[in-house]
Amino acid sequence: MCLILFAYNYHPGYSLALAANRDEYYERPTAQATFWDDCPDVLAGRDLAAGGTWLGITRTGRFAALTNYRDPALTVKNPRSRGHLVSDYLCGNLSPGDYMAMLSKNNSEFNGFNLLAGDSQSLWHYCNIKGTPQRLPPGLYGLSNRFLDTPWPKVARGKENMVPCLRSETIDDKELLKLLTDDIPACDSQLPCTGVGLEWERILSPIFITSATYGTRSSTVLTIDLAGTARFTERTYFANLRRHQEVVHEFPFHTSH
Repeated sequence: MCLILFAYNYHPGYSLALAANRDEYYERPTAQATFWDDCPDVLAGRDLAAGGTWLGITRTGRFAALTNYRDPALTVKNPRSRGHLVSDYLCGNLSPGDYMAMLSKNNSEFNGFNLLAGDSQSLWHYCNIKGTPQRLPPGLYGLSNRFLDTPWPKVARGKENMVPCLRSETIDDKELLKLLTDDIPACDSQLPCTGVGLEWERILSPIFITSATYGTRSSTVLTIDLAGTARFTERTYFANLRRHQEVVHEFPFHTSH
């Protein structure tokens, strides 16, 4: 993912409301979200190049999502795919806090990342570039390719535009999906400097990204109500066009055996 906007225990009827865009090179092979054959409780898309995923949830209420930390100067030699950070948590049984603690002691094989991991009891964040795992209090958050709530234009704009979507008694998937199609770039004076050059900073500045080779591949909206029912909507885009395919999964959580 390159942008995750999420409200945790913020709405009176939902424990989680999340809207996220995954940005990637168009040529990287990807499978649309479905329940996995090799881990049947997991609902997620799949990176067919490395086998992991960027965002997913399980039938038992385990949730995880990932963004990359953007700084070419910090590139690790022969790194493991960061998508396994999400899939390993979803397919495992460690609590979010224990999983993050384990990662914080052994993360040198990964390039920079931000990881969210949660269950019905708590939601945690960890960035391997700086800091320690953090249990998140209720609130409205934005996460892109820096630290949690770093006020990049897309993060600030996304959080601001998410607030009206959270005012209704029932959260509307389509309102959150519309928010994620915002392709207005930031002005140069607001651009971060992450080491990729001005042209790429401009390309990467909107909520919805398009270019000749790289852009927003999918948008995901996930809501979890207080009764423990998840609704997962994924919209997959084709190349840099607005043509898309959509899948919706809705299910109540069950207790694992």
